[in-house]
This record gives sequence, structure tokens and C-alpha cells, in this order.
Amino acid sequence: MFVDHYQKHLQGLRATLGTLMTPIIYMADIPQEFFSWGGESLVTRSQLRQENQRLYDESNILKAQLQKFIALQAENARLRNLLGTEHSTLERRLLAEIIQIDNDPYALEFIINKGSLSDVYLGQTVIDASGIVGQVITVYASTARVLMVSDASHAIPVRVARNNIRSIAAGSGQINQLILKNVTDTTDIKVGDALISSGLGQKFPVGYPVAFVTLVEHDPGKAYAIIQARPAAKLEQLDSVLLVWTDQVEQGVE
Repeated sequence: MFVDHYQKHLQGLRATLGTLMTPIIYMADIPQEFFSWGGESLVTRSQLRQENQRLYDESNILKAQLQKFIALQAENARLRNLLGTEHSTLERRLLAEIIQIDNDPYALEFIINKGSLSDVYLGQTVIDASGIVGQVITVYASTARVLMVSDASHAIPVRVARNNIRSIAAGSGQINQLILKNVTDTTDIKVGDALISSGLGQKFPVGYPVAFVTLVEHDPGKAYAIIQARPAAKLEQLDSVLLVWTDQVEQGVE
């Protein structure tokens, strides 16, 4: 060792032994490399699982927000349609929310969150985006009660849009059915005819959709035909309505 330290006679032998030992060194290092790689792999897999879970959660949140956005978009379209209703006699309009629906099956009524403080008055016309819903029958300070057109005690003057034949559309007590009263058997009214408000009596503004004829029956032994109609307003789906003021009301005539 002393001679080799100064004379370097064993340098070649050391190189040869180093070459022979290289595979053994690599083999001895394999377990450490394996465990090191395995640990990194496990960490990476754990991180990937966490990342996937985070992305999955974010995806669900975004989907939920998208559903809410779609619902809001539909609601905005419905309100725009509701508020965009235009008629020649319409001077003022006010959106009202339904806060209670009468549970009595024989009284088709509901309560809205607008009253005398908002200038709501008795007999005022109430509509939705599709047609006439009914009219105000009781007014309180901040609420009002509305009677639907299909209530058995309600009636509204109408005319057939196709030929201007006039009649009275009375409520049947069933939410989706109106009855045309005292229509002679020879009157030209057909299934599918649109009925609009005639304005007679000045209780309802002229030209608003009221109903569509669904049944016409002629009995030769009777003087009057049996005519039924479906309200144009979506009475079973109401959650908000529109109160309207007409020119006559603005001028002090109710």
C-alpha cells in the first residue's frame, strides 16, 4: 500500500477491479432506487387522485351553477315576456308575486303581494304572459285577493277573434275550463277559435286573450249549444302575475 501510494504500481489493477465491481454496485443500488421510485410513484398517484377529485368537485359545482343559470335564464325570459305585454289601452303595469293560493277547491282564488299602497283597486284586471288570469276582488294595504276567470262565480265578456261574435265566458269551477253562456245553436263558433276580451262593461281592457274553444256540441232539441273553452292563461303554473291599469282607470273611471 505504501509503495502503491507513491509509485502507483497497482493503478491498473484498481481500474480492473473497479470495472468488475461496477455491476455489483448497480445491483446493490437497485433496492434503494426501487423504493425511491415507488415512493415517488405513490406520491404522484396520490396527487393525481387528489387533483382528479378536486376537478370532479369543481365540475359538479359548475354543473350546478349552470343549472341555476339555465333556470334564471328561463325565468328572465318569462318575466321579459310578461312585462313586454303591450296593448293599446295599457298605460301602467305592475308585477306582483303570488304569496298564497286558496286550498278551497270551490274557490279559485289567490293572494298577491301588492295592495292599496301600490294603487291596486277592486275589479282590476290581472294577466300573465298568455292571457287574462282574473280580477282583483279584495284589496288590503299590501296584499290583494284575485279571483280566477275559471271560478264558478266569474264571468267575462268576450268575442271570437275570427268573426267578432260576442258572448259571455263563465267559469265552470274547474281551473282549466270556461263555459260560453247562451250561445244559440246556429252561432258560428268552432273548436280552436280564440276568445278575446270585448271590453263591454269596461271591466276588462279590450283585446286580451281569454280562452280557446275546446268543445262545441249541437243538440237539435235545445236552443243553445254546449261550448267549452280552455283559459289562455297558465292558471295551474302561476307564480307571478301582472296588474294592469287602463286609460279609463287613469281618468278616474272604473
